[in-house]
Amino acid sequence: MATRRVEWPQAWRILASRYPPIDLFERLTPDPAVWEALVTAEQLTNPRIRDEIGLITLVPEDQRITGPGATYVMASFTHLNPKGSRFSDGTYGVYYAASNLDTAIAETAFHFENYARDADDGPRYEDMRVIVGAIDNAFEDIAALPEPQRSQILDPNSYTLAQEYGRQLRVSGSLGVVYPSVRLPDGLCVGAFTPRAVLLPVLQERHLVYHWNGQRMNRYFDHELKTWIPR
Repeated sequence: MATRRVEWPQAWRILASRYPPIDLFERLTPDPAVWEALVTAEQLTNPRIRDEIGLITLVPEDQRITGPGATYVMASFTHLNPKGSRFSDGTYGVYYAASNLDTAIAETAFHFENYARDADDGPRYEDMRVIVGAIDNAFEDIAALPEPQRSQILDPNSYTLAQEYGRQLRVSGSLGVVYPSVRLPDGLCVGAFTPRAVLLPVLQERHLVYHWNGQRMNRYFDHELKTWIPR
C-alpha cells in the first residue's frame, strides 16, 4: 500500500454548533493514565461534561492528547456514530478533515442533507463551527489503489468496502487515509485513525449557517464574509 505525506498548514473540519465548546482536554495533565479519574471528578460538578467528553476509554492511553484545541480532536474518538462513516463501522472514531474550506462544506453538506431528509425536516437553519488544525503525517493513499478497488472504496453511496478497508488499516497500526473528495472534484480529505495524527493547536476559524429549504441545502451564510452563498 502506497503512502502519501500530507502537509497541510490548515486541515478544515466543520461541526454542528449545538453546544458551546468545553476545554477539559485542554486542561488535563499530560499524564493520560489518570484521565479517567479526573474526568469522573469533573462530571460530579458539571453533568454536561459527561455528554461532551464521551467515552475516554475508547482512546488508548498512548494515543490521547492534551493542549489547545485537543477537545475538538478527542471528541471524534470518544463519541461514536453507531451508523459509522466511510472508514469506520461505528465501533471506533475517525477524525475527518479536508484540504480546503470548500471541500469541507461539500462533504458536510451532503451529510446534513441526508440527516434533514431522513428526519423529514421542513425548512430550517443549522449553525456550524469551522475548525482548523495542521496535518503533517504519512497516510495510506487511496488514490494509488488499483481499480476497481479504488472506485469501490470511494463509492458515493456505499461505505461497505471502505469500512472493511479502514478497519484493516487501523488494526495494522495505520495513522489513517488520504483520499479524493467524493463530493467535490479536486478536493482532498484525510481520515485520521488516532488523535496523535493531528497537530495542535486546533482552533475555531469561523461560523457558518446551513440553510435547508425542505429539499436540499441551497445556501449557507459565512459569518466571516457576512454574506449568503448559494449552492
